[in-house]
Amino acid sequence: MQPLLKPKIPSPLEKLDSSLLPNSDVEVWIKRDDLIHPQVSGNKWRKLKYNIQALAPDAHVLTFGGAYSNHVRAVAAASKLCGFEATAIIRGELVEPLNSVLAYATAQGMKLLPVSREDYRKRHDVSWAEVQRRYTGATDVWPEGGSNALAIKGVKEILHELDQPFDVVCAPVGTGGTLAGLIAGASAGTSVLGVSVLKGGEFLLDDVRGLLADSGDRECSTWSIELDYHFGGYAKSTVELREWIAHFSARSGIPLEPVYSGKLFFAVYDMIAKGRFSPDSKVLIIHTGGVYW
Repeated sequence: MQPLLKPKIPSPLEKLDSSLLPNSDVEVWIKRDDLIHPQVSGNKWRKLKYNIQALAPDAHVLTFGGAYSNHVRAVAAASKLCGFEATAIIRGELVEPLNSVLAYATAQGMKLLPVSREDYRKRHDVSWAEVQRRYTGATDVWPEGGSNALAIKGVKEILHELDQPFDVVCAPVGTGGTLAGLIAGASAGTSVLGVSVLKGGEFLLDDVRGLLADSGDRECSTWSIELDYHFGGYAKSTVELREWIAHFSARSGIPLEPVYSGKLFFAVYDMIAKGRFSPDSKVLIIHTGGVYW
C-alpha cells in the first residue's frame, strides 16, 4: 500500500516567544506535527504511516472511535487518499445531522456502524472484534486511536528528527499510543510527560506500559501522566479553556483545538506558572494537530 501523499517531514520545530510564557526561566519549543499533512496531521499521520504500509491491496480496515474521534476522521481521509476501504464502529447513536467529524468521514467513503456504549466497551475483546470484522467484511482491524506496535514505531520517529536535546517532552494522551512512542524514542536524560484528555485517566498508565510491552520497546527512565487537565473529560471543555485557547492562538499564531492540543498547551503553561519545571529547563511540546471545530 502506498504511503500518504506528500507529508511535510520532518515537521517544523519552533521556539515559543518567551513573552507568551508566565516564566521566562523555562524555554519552550513546539514540534509542529500539525503541519505534516492537511487531512492526516499530527500523531494520526505518525500512527497510521506503518499501519498503512502494511496493508495488502484491496484492504478493508475496521476501526473504532467516538463521535468526535480525530482517529476516525484521519482513517477516513487516509482511506480516500490511499485507496483502501474503511469502516468505523462508532460509540453511541448517530445523531442527524452528523457532526463535522462524522460528516467528513462519510464524505470520504467511510462506512459508520453505531453500537451501544455497552457493546463499545467490548472493543478490546478479541472474540467480539473478530465477530465485527467478519460482519463488516474487513481484512484488518486497527484499535481505537490507532495505538498498536506499528503506531509506536511511527511516533518514535518524532524524536529522531530533533537536532537538539530537551529536558522534557510533552504530549496529550487519549489512548496512550503517542506517549508510548515518545517514551520508546526518548534518549537518556529526557523525561516524557503526558496530559490526559480523559476524566479518570489513571488506567492510561497501565495501557501505556502494555503498549510498550507489546511493541518490545523499553521505558525511558522518567515518564508520567498529568490527570488534572481534562476539563470534564474527552471532547469536553470549559469557558476558561476556550477563552485561553482563543487568547493564546491569537497572540502566537498557533491554532489549537479543545480536545487535545488546547488541554496540553494549557497544562504546560499552568505548570510553568506553578514552578513545576526546573529553572532553565528546555521543554518540547508535541503539537499533535486535531480538528478545529
